[in-house]
Amino acid sequence: MRIMLVLAAACVAAAQPLPLLDALSQELDRNYTVLRQKTEPPAYFLSYEVTEQEFHNVSGTLGTVESSSSGKNRVLDVSVRVGTPKLDNYHRVRGERVQFTSGALISYEDNVNAIKRRVWLETDRAYRAAAERLIRIKTNTQVKVAEEDDSDDFSHEGAANFQQAPPRLRFDEAAWSERVRNLSARFANFPGILTSHITVTGQTDTRYFVNTEGARIQHGRGYARVAIAASAKAMDGTDLSTSETFEAVDASGLPKDDVLIAAVDQVAKDLTALLRAPEAEPFVGPAIFSGRAAGVFFHEIFGHRVEGHRQKDESEGQTFTKSVGTPVLPDFLSVVFDPTRRKIGNIDLNGWYDYDDEGVKAQPITAVQNGILKTFLMSRSPIRGFDHSNGHGRRQPGAEVVSRQSNLIVESSKAVPEAQLRQMLVAEIKRQNKPYGLFFRDITGGFTTTGRAGLQAFKVLPVIVYRVYADGRPDELVRGTDMVGTPLASFSKILATSDKPEVFNGYCGAESGSVPVSAVSPAILVSEIEIEKKAKSQDRPPLLPIPFDTETPGSAK
Repeated sequence: MRIMLVLAAACVAAAQPLPLLDALSQELDRNYTVLRQKTEPPAYFLSYEVTEQEFHNVSGTLGTVESSSSGKNRVLDVSVRVGTPKLDNYHRVRGERVQFTSGALISYEDNVNAIKRRVWLETDRAYRAAAERLIRIKTNTQVKVAEEDDSDDFSHEGAANFQQAPPRLRFDEAAWSERVRNLSARFANFPGILTSHITVTGQTDTRYFVNTEGARIQHGRGYARVAIAASAKAMDGTDLSTSETFEAVDASGLPKDDVLIAAVDQVAKDLTALLRAPEAEPFVGPAIFSGRAAGVFFHEIFGHRVEGHRQKDESEGQTFTKSVGTPVLPDFLSVVFDPTRRKIGNIDLNGWYDYDDEGVKAQPITAVQNGILKTFLMSRSPIRGFDHSNGHGRRQPGAEVVSRQSNLIVESSKAVPEAQLRQMLVAEIKRQNKPYGLFFRDITGGFTTTGRAGLQAFKVLPVIVYRVYADGRPDELVRGTDMVGTPLASFSKILATSDKPEVFNGYCGAESGSVPVSAVSPAILVSEIEIEKKAKSQDRPPLLPIPFDTETPGSAK
């Protein structure tokens, strides 16, 4: 019975009128007929994607609502390909990043004439830019040295036909405003904190996609987020901040007040403790990364280096381009990218989707199995040995598609309880005769450089870091540290993992803009990691004393 009800609902949704999708299909057919038959060079492929977003946002501090906003918009992205799939206007030229789409705003209302007119103008503009670049590319190939990877510029994929009803935004602004007031007021109990904010966002994202191969897709999802953040300044000028976020598909899935209150208090207590903590010193030695910290570690150091387009771009470092079938991680580790996975336990993942931004159905891939590299994250831009997409062509509206990460999931066959992992850290500290080891509890993010013109290095930004002593002394919180290293050396230092996965949800910025991602990993023990001192300003904390509440009952508000 349950299956029948689900199927019935899907059929009703599919039978509803689809004015935007119909308008895109009609204009696609009309424009492509002209571009294919009456232009030189002719177009061989055309696609339209419209991203429709609706949002509500409430932000507050110290018991007040600072701002609330809401809005709707639609953004059109046009992809025109001229030439042939072997060589077209998207062909990668060393050091050059192509941009044909402009991310044009179109009417949020289903006014077919207004929509078609904007699509027509954007198609004309994109075609002119595409034709001009193809001429330059053909000249370039005649005078430049041959490329090492001569695979095609575009792959043929089956045409998907899928429509679902757009998600509805459910967000009680009045209720969330009151909750934000109550939650943000708790920061007033911590005078060392300079600024604090709580922001709640609810959003829906619906994508409409058509192309000249016959794809016709309408799909969407919701996003909801609570972001808790606070900042302070130490006496030596170091800027300090702590934060916590919670993500869900819908605002109704966000935590109840007891969980959020505990999170606010923890953020405030952590920041207050950091103000009193000693500054970290440069150090190389053994460490444990919590599951969340390890997730960021793998995302930055490994994930970006297996994105398919980097294997073909000769300006990239191509760390793993020729490593398929060889060990790249310890043999007890596997890495899966799964955009079809929506939850881990009861936690919503941020990096799921039904179809990517090239109309290819999302699919899980095992990038590394028992330490051996198996494949790359692929869009419709082929690379040597990998001719087809695996559903990882993604973008922020207004950017060009490249291969990107989704839900990164680290699996381990050498997993031990967390208490045992800590014992292994203590043993490693003693074996190396180090004064202490490190425990990275929380990390805000990081960045990595993958181009061969720069350093093949990464920097991860820890927030809560402890020194762990082998002689039984309590762990000591330290501040002002960044984690640095190089990828190949760092992977070889992983010794073991815990048996408990943790989730890091966030947004990743790269060539195709900001896209939602998740990283799931157990805690990891490494034999060696390097930290350096974080940059700090010359400014000291405010000279003036903090203001106190001077209002009395009955006074003017």
